[in-house]
Amino acid sequence: MQKSRRLAPALVPAFRPVPRRYRHDGWTPERQRAFIEALADTGSVRHAVARVGMASENAYALRRARGAEQFAAAWQAALDHGIRQLEDIAMERAIHGQEVPVYSYGKLIGTRRVFNDRLIMFLLRNRAVDRFPASASQAAIQFHERLKWRREEEEAPDLDEVRMSILRRIEAIERHDKRKEAARLAREAQENEAGPAVEAEGEDSATGSDASAQSVDARPLPRCTRPI
Repeated sequence: MQKSRRLAPALVPAFRPVPRRYRHDGWTPERQRAFIEALADTGSVRHAVARVGMASENAYALRRARGAEQFAAAWQAALDHGIRQLEDIAMERAIHGQEVPVYSYGKLIGTRRVFNDRLIMFLLRNRAVDRFPASASQAAIQFHERLKWRREEEEAPDLDEVRMSILRRIEAIERHDKRKEAARLAREAQENEAGPAVEAEGEDSATGSDASAQSVDARPLPRCTRPI
């Protein structure tokens, strides 16, 4: 975006400042002229009052005050100049495009230049009316919209393909769920089969221990040969 140019003094319309009681923080004649110059530079009342340290409400009240006819005329002339600056900026963008950043996964990877076809046709319609009347520019815009619609239609996916893609995803999810369920049932079956075997081994171990104890108890005690 081009830096706004400061309005040349010769282009600032001479005007008689609105008569106001003097206050160092009020609308002095110097501040009124500075406001008009800032308004011509920016084309914005909000930016102009900010530059001179005043409020927008006070500026509009000053324009409505008695004796503000020349100030109001200078205000309008400054706005007209600001609009011409905006036209210059719009023309610059229409001819050379606007550079916009390109991001990928949240990272800046470069820039690309974008052209605004509507802006181009608007400027041609307003600056070359004899060559580009409103009807011709409107037809060009409609033609551009038809081309855009056709391109979007060609690039749009087929509904049957979208439907089949969704069905394939659903089937894949169902197969995955079935595999998980089969694996769970297999684990439960293995656990159920292993349970009785473990219990049988425990019972056999307990029976063997009892038999060993009984065999020990059945052995005769040694006889005592020493006299009592």
